[in-house]
Amino acid sequence: MIRKFAISLLFVAVQLTAVPATAETGVRIVVPAHDIARGQTISESDLTYATVSGNALMAGTVSNIAAVKDMEARRLLHAGETLRADDVRHPIVVTKGQTITMLFRAPGVELTAMGRAMGEGGIGDTITVQNPSSYRMISGVVSAPGTVIATGPASPSAPQRTARN
Repeated sequence: MIRKFAISLLFVAVQLTAVPATAETGVRIVVPAHDIARGQTISESDLTYATVSGNALMAGTVSNIAAVKDMEARRLLHAGETLRADDVRHPIVVTKGQTITMLFRAPGVELTAMGRAMGEGGIGDTITVQNPSSYRMISGVVSAPGTVIATGPASPSAPQRTARN
């Protein structure tokens, strides 16, 4: 006698979907710890770090406290907001219209002359200076309060870092 058995198998279909794996990595940036007034010199205690997503990162965002320490705020900086390099500048040591000392250096020779600053700037900024004798405009780099090292005739096409006039 032949017996028939019915075997039923239950197959469960599982649909697998591919989900892209994302690792949420943040970028550490510098932000003001409290509001910083325009013109205030920034110290290390005025700053703190915050983490933002890489997508929210703007060009020129500061990521190192040393890059902005001892700089001056160009505008009111709000606590916790992103800090950009354009938001700060070197402290102003030469003001527009100030009588300054111009230094002209060549191998073996150093000349000094008086001049009038046509713009303001901090140490390391390039400004334009007027020679009061000849009324010629000369560009120079601010080296100390009231002192500019002449780099040549004023030229707007020179690729140098300039301060706002």
